[in-house]
Amino acid sequence: MASTPSVSDSARVPHSHASHDWRAQLGSRLVEADEAVSHIKSGDKIILSIAQATPLTVCTALSARLMEIEDVVVDHSAAAFNWDLPGLGERYRLESHYCSPIDRSVYAAGRAEFVPISYYREGHLPPGLEGFNVCVVKVTPPDENGYVNFGDLQIMQKMLARAADLVIAEIDPKLIRVGGDNQMHFSEIDYLVEKAVDFPEAILPPPNQEEQRIIASVCGIVAKEFVHDRDSIQVGVGSMSGMIMYHLGNHHDLGMQTEIIPWGTAPLVRDGVITGKYKKIFPGLVVGSGFAVLTPQSDLDIANGDPRFQLYDFNFTDDIRLIAREEGLISINNALNVDLTGQTNAESHGPMMYTGTGGQTAFVIGASLGGGTTIIVTPSTSMAKGQRLSRIMPVLPEGSVCTSPRTFVHNVVTEYGVARLKGKSIRERAGELIAVAHPDFRNELRAQAKKMWG
Repeated sequence: MASTPSVSDSARVPHSHASHDWRAQLGSRLVEADEAVSHIKSGDKIILSIAQATPLTVCTALSARLMEIEDVVVDHSAAAFNWDLPGLGERYRLESHYCSPIDRSVYAAGRAEFVPISYYREGHLPPGLEGFNVCVVKVTPPDENGYVNFGDLQIMQKMLARAADLVIAEIDPKLIRVGGDNQMHFSEIDYLVEKAVDFPEAILPPPNQEEQRIIASVCGIVAKEFVHDRDSIQVGVGSMSGMIMYHLGNHHDLGMQTEIIPWGTAPLVRDGVITGKYKKIFPGLVVGSGFAVLTPQSDLDIANGDPRFQLYDFNFTDDIRLIAREEGLISINNALNVDLTGQTNAESHGPMMYTGTGGQTAFVIGASLGGGTTIIVTPSTSMAKGQRLSRIMPVLPEGSVCTSPRTFVHNVVTEYGVARLKGKSIRERAGELIAVAHPDFRNELRAQAKKMWG
């Protein structure tokens, strides 16, 4: 594994780009979007950066180019661009390893391909993301030394770019600069396009009052019972786990070793709640692969240029061997369903993909191997077509993905309390989980448990 820097690693501190003429610096590499995508040809395999790093200006130009070429693969995970366009399935194929609210219907209809990806090794692209010859990313303008920064979302942008034959970058002057392995020289990029399309300010409707109450209850339980002063935590993406930071203001000397840095983290660093003082690896640093989508600009402004924040490639942050080195790590992640043995599905409705594996599997295994604690958070029920359904189920629905194996799920938390599963028998696990299910479903769950296990 690579060495683990500390806050004193000044070589990782990004530099400002505001004091020089970066457009002149780029010279002939700075082109219009139509010129950049004109170099994409039939038979190419194109991969684009994800979520808030979606290069929307280049995507818009590429969508027109796709009608001029054929036999093209477009891989865009967690897309913030709608690829449901003329030619889909005929002139080009769309694939992803993480669905977004924008493209779920395309995948559900079988008009695009989902590629499962769930394990990561430092220095290696995972199977399914190899072999792309065109890479499109989003970056800051270059600094005085010619280095562009990937801003608040690195993920795999740098490694993918270096593996491609043609690299196109969209420049967003508003991107913050974050340290870590989060920059590359513009000479490694073939064409750069200045951003002209803004990222949307909202993707999903905000939670209603009942959802807010449940989220606050669950996060309050986790903050009180599981997260203690000096602990290091990992927090998964999601409407529930992603709110945990707002409940940790009275803690001291917390550390963060994660994949996606959740909402509310930067103010806790500013206020001295998160210091990383007792972290085993990367002491003094908040380490991840990116910031959560739609992180408030005020949070990003705190992190801008602050050496305490460092971003690295997803294949590094989510390498189980690295995660296990942060001994005692507390892993907090979401679930769509949990069965009565603790198997957790966090990514599909039956066989229909809803999101993707992301790093949950890696972190529950890594935290377990490092002697840490894993916590799955979920509301006890959800509404579907006006019907209330239990998220605690006898078995996972047919075709569901098992994101977290039961042997690595130590605790499940709903608004009704904590199911403590680690080291317990199947019948004991079922009892724990029934106790935190919604009261309306407990009798049915008991009957199903008795039927299965006596």
